Amino acid sequence: MATKKKNKRDKITALRFFEDQKGPLQMKLVAGESGLSRSIIEPTVNRPSLALAGFTKYIAYKRIQVIGNAEAYYLKSLTVSERTKRYRKLCSYKIPCIVYTRNLTIDKQLKSIANESGVPVFQTPMITMRFVNLATIELDLLFAPRDTVIGSMVDVHGIGVLIRGESGIGKSETVLELIEKGYSLVSDDVTKVTLLDGREIIGTSSELARDHMEVRGIGIINVGAMFGAKSVRTEKRMDLVVTLKPWKESDNVDRLGMDDEFIKILGVKVRHINIPVRPGRTLARLIEVAALSTKLSVAGYNPARELNDRLIAKMSN
Repeated sequence: MATKKKNKRDKITALRFFEDQKGPLQMKLVAGESGLSRSIIEPTVNRPSLALAGFTKYIAYKRIQVIGNAEAYYLKSLTVSERTKRYRKLCSYKIPCIVYTRNLTIDKQLKSIANESGVPVFQTPMITMRFVNLATIELDLLFAPRDTVIGSMVDVHGIGVLIRGESGIGKSETVLELIEKGYSLVSDDVTKVTLLDGREIIGTSSELARDHMEVRGIGIINVGAMFGAKSVRTEKRMDLVVTLKPWKESDNVDRLGMDDEFIKILGVKVRHINIPVRPGRTLARLIEVAALSTKLSVAGYNPARELNDRLIAKMSN
């Protein structure tokens, strides 16, 4: 079951950015509260040095504007009237917000203009480059395409495995057995996926259901409380999708593994394996082997092709 690629968010509000990141980025709102509905359209930041110096022919107004030491010291060198003029010009654009780093003092003139124009002004104690780097990463996450897929996800030997199949086929029991073997639960039944950098799928669970799973006949269990902190993790890159199929539907299952099969999730190809289900088959052990096989495949090793090459060489002699 491939999921179609969802478009990136076209924009997020300054309020959403502030509420999500005021803790990690240590931000506080100083002025311009009325403008928190302004939109961030590009997932990056801009240092408006040239605009403050008077060159306003081009300004990246769709980005968060960051003022650090260089901009602050330049502004201090100006007269109050000239500084006010530069502030007013910057705030005349539809910029989403302004962030002062290093807890730099914010002029009362800017506070007044920001309140008047509805431009949010934030302050953070972080040094400028650290704020720029972290804010860019967080903006990438906020703008990243995302979707929801049906299936449970487990970290097995460092491989993120999404386990899916029809209701009652044994997904929860298999996941539980893997957890008992020392592997980590990422999500149960429903997995939220995010596309990072256009190439990696990151799986996680909802905040509400994190650490919990449902086992038919027993009910809801808290995996972290029962098996310890190492039995759960908040997110994991998805490397493999395993589909559990009834034995009677497994006539077309690849028995050699000569060619890798893939499915697309958010437009990215992820390795896919079908495992037929039948009484007596230890699904957890088979998924362990599938994860190890995926590790070898990523390293460029395919045992089926190696054996095939040996057979061809033997027949040629």
